[in-house]
Amino acid sequence: YLGQKLAQSIDVDLMSKHGYSIDQLMELAGLSVAESVAKEYPKGKVLVCVGPGNNGGDGLVAARHLCHFGYQSSLYYPKQPSNDLYKRLLLQCKVHNIPEVNDLAAAIADSNVVVDAIFGFSFKGSARPPFDNVLEVLRDTDKPIVSVDIPSGWDVEQGDINNVGLSPDMLVSLTAPKQCANMFKGRYHYLGGRFVPPEMARGLGIPDYPGVSQSMRLN
Repeated sequence: YLGQKLAQSIDVDLMSKHGYSIDQLMELAGLSVAESVAKEYPKGKVLVCVGPGNNGGDGLVAARHLCHFGYQSSLYYPKQPSNDLYKRLLLQCKVHNIPEVNDLAAAIADSNVVVDAIFGFSFKGSARPPFDNVLEVLRDTDKPIVSVDIPSGWDVEQGDINNVGLSPDMLVSLTAPKQCANMFKGRYHYLGGRFVPPEMARGLGIPDYPGVSQSMRLN
C-alpha cells in the first residue's frame, strides 16, 4: 500500500527510466477502469465526473472505452485544462458521440453508475470550487460510485479525514493500492494498470493478473 511520495516516484520512474509517456499510462489506466466497471455493473448509463488533472484524464479514457463496451457514457467536466493532452482526450470522446452535461444532479438521476475521476493521489487539504459543490452533490446520491485510484476528497494516506470525501461502491486502485485503500468499505476493490515492469511489480508486491485481463478484483 503506497504513500503519496512513493506513488509519485513510481510515476516518475515509469516515465523517466522505463520509457512510458503520460498518455500511454492514462490509456492503460482508463482501460482498466472501464473493464472493472464492465465486470460488475450491467450495461446502462455511466456518468463520468472528470477532474482537472491526471485522474480526470483516466476518466476521459474510461468513458471512451465504456462506449466501446456498450455503455452510454456522458461527461461532467466543469474545469477543462488548456493542455493539449486533455484537449485530445476530450476530442476523442466527442468523436465517439459522448455528450457533456451541465446539470450534475439531473445527470446523476439519469445514470445507473457514476465514475469519480475527480481527484487522485496528489490531492491534499480541501476541495476548491467548483469541486467542493460537486463532492457535496455526489455524497447525496444513492447511485453506485466507482472511484478512480482514490475516492475524491480523501487523503491518499489517511483517508476521509475531513469528512468531505465520497463513499464509493467500487475502488479501482491504479498501479498498486494506496494506503487509504485500507479504509475502503465498498463492495468491489479492483486493481488496474497492467503496465508495471516485472522487477518493479515484484518489489511492490503486485500479484499476477489473470489471463489477458487488464484488471483484477482484490476483495
